[in-house]
Amino acid sequence: MDEGVRTTVLGRILGVSLMRAVWFSALSFLFASAAFGQQPAVPDAPAPQAQAAPQAQPTPPNAPTPQPSSSSLGSLTGQVTPGKGAGAPDEQAEGEKAAGQAAPKVSNGTVNPDQTPPPDSVQGAPPIIPPAGQAPPAASDIPTLHTGVTVVDVPVIVRDKKNQLVAGLPWWRFRVYEDNVQQRIAFFTTDAYPLSIAFVIDDTLPADIMQKVNQSLSVVSSALTPADSVAIVTYAGTGPQLITDFTGAAGARLPAALQMAKRPGESMGVPSMGDDPFGHGPTVNGEQADPTLAPQRGNAGGFVTIPREVHPLNDAILYAAEQLASQPRGRRRIIYVVSDGKNVRSKATQKQVTEYLLTNNIAVYGTEVGDASLWGIGYLDRMKLPLLAPENVLPRYALATGGDMQAEMSENGIQNAFVHITESVRTSYTIDYISHQPSLSGKYHNIDVRIEGLSGLTVDAKQGYWPSATASQY
Repeated sequence: MDEGVRTTVLGRILGVSLMRAVWFSALSFLFASAAFGQQPAVPDAPAPQAQAAPQAQPTPPNAPTPQPSSSSLGSLTGQVTPGKGAGAPDEQAEGEKAAGQAAPKVSNGTVNPDQTPPPDSVQGAPPIIPPAGQAPPAASDIPTLHTGVTVVDVPVIVRDKKNQLVAGLPWWRFRVYEDNVQQRIAFFTTDAYPLSIAFVIDDTLPADIMQKVNQSLSVVSSALTPADSVAIVTYAGTGPQLITDFTGAAGARLPAALQMAKRPGESMGVPSMGDDPFGHGPTVNGEQADPTLAPQRGNAGGFVTIPREVHPLNDAILYAAEQLASQPRGRRRIIYVVSDGKNVRSKATQKQVTEYLLTNNIAVYGTEVGDASLWGIGYLDRMKLPLLAPENVLPRYALATGGDMQAEMSENGIQNAFVHITESVRTSYTIDYISHQPSLSGKYHNIDVRIEGLSGLTVDAKQGYWPSATASQY
């Protein structure tokens, strides 16, 4: 071999040996430092970075490509239905099937959740349902209303078998029929309306009953809210009398007016006939003390004229309704009567008064006292017996207008009846529908409100209405 070639090969061998020796020394130093817990000094390097590998590790070969996680929010769209949870598909289908077959139950005045309206070709789109606590919209805010149609307002109270108020019913549970034809519900709300109440107090009650009524009037203010307004009307043989026009329920005027409305009532005593055995009545200085007890021309001396009773209940309700008719829209118009229900010698007929009430969206509530609170007499008055005129006409007013009556005998019962009725009015449902009957026809139209899919419930709503161009037309 040539001498130059030998020299080159030997140099390369020595260079490789030298590099191996250097690498071996470096590795030995690193292993020795690690064994004694010492880190090699790295100039100007922060402590966290001192442990970092000197070189980035290469990507492992054949590494799988990262895939989106199955628990991301985007994958929940097809797995979770609002209100039904994220159960297995089979379990969810079985749950929906069972929910569709099982009828909801009413317990303690509440309804278990059931928010799946069945198909309804008449209703179609849902009605206008304002948010909770929001006032009902004005006529111009309801896009489905047009000039020339009549909007019928129907307050509805629902009770169960125990006479408890039932809340929580959705709008699609209700069916409204006018003249046996189903109507589309245009507006629905469960919010309480401010009340405009016209109190009608019967001054012709016996003295002992009138005393209980007077003492129970103190609870009136406590059962109302500052948004309510009250007017007080009394009536006797001379007709109705306005004690106060509508005033705020929280003001100082209402208690003063209630105090002024107290009356002694009619005396229940039997007049003394004196020494006259034929009933000519007592005399003073030889003159008849009571001219109504004097013998009449053409009659025998023993016959006297008994003063005729006057109980103008129809006139008093009509007078109170006229006061209520001027109250603004958006308030619940209520007539609250405290009476025994007797109506004698009224100028207005019951039909005339009922028509005025229904035309102006006024409901009649009240407390029956005196003879009307007795079970036997009050029960017969509520029955529609042929050829028998009712002694108490209040139940007929309440039934026609969607109101309610409570028969009470004691002072505490009269107070509780008023509190119970005001609670019923505030928890009522409000349903509005659009009737396309001519507003100037003057024809009476029947209303029937039903609950769909639930049994054992009682619905209190007005039985009909008379259309009017001024009272119920937008």
